[in-house]
Amino acid sequence: MRLVKTLPFLLSLSAALGSASAWALPTDRDQPIRIQADDAHLDDKQGVATYTGDVVITQGSMVIKGNKVTITRASSGDIDVVTSVGNLAYFEQRQSAAKPDKMQGWAVTIQYQALKDTIVLTDRAKVTNEGNSTEGEKIVYNTKTQVATAGRGGNVTSPRQRIDMVIQPKKKAE
Repeated sequence: MRLVKTLPFLLSLSAALGSASAWALPTDRDQPIRIQADDAHLDDKQGVATYTGDVVITQGSMVIKGNKVTITRASSGDIDVVTSVGNLAYFEQRQSAAKPDKMQGWAVTIQYQALKDTIVLTDRAKVTNEGNSTEGEKIVYNTKTQVATAGRGGNVTSPRQRIDMVIQPKKKAE
């Protein structure tokens, strides 16, 4: 009987996560979502799902890992925020069918703000893509405008005075 009560929440979760990955491979949003964890707590009334214990969420080429992942739903029923916490939390997603490289990110906290099209990596944050990398206390990336900001993160366990970026040279056409 419990599954019947949580089924509408899980279905809305699946639909919303599908639209959340629209900025990556177009086929990702059409793929089923798989959540693996040691424990799950679903509060349909509050619109919160919490997964703990070596959590792995996959949908197409997207992978989110953490010790604890919390998913909150807006009043509209859409996914509002997905927060992954770990030592370190991890995400990856293939950006293009033409390129096999995946964007990868690590941080103590990775928060995907679906309604704002923003990913925030805080505390020991690192993002790599196609040989390029950015490290800092905090990295904020807008998936819609494709604008990234890196810098100080405030309350972090490993303070850094500066960001560290590596940018690979563009390959010239032969």
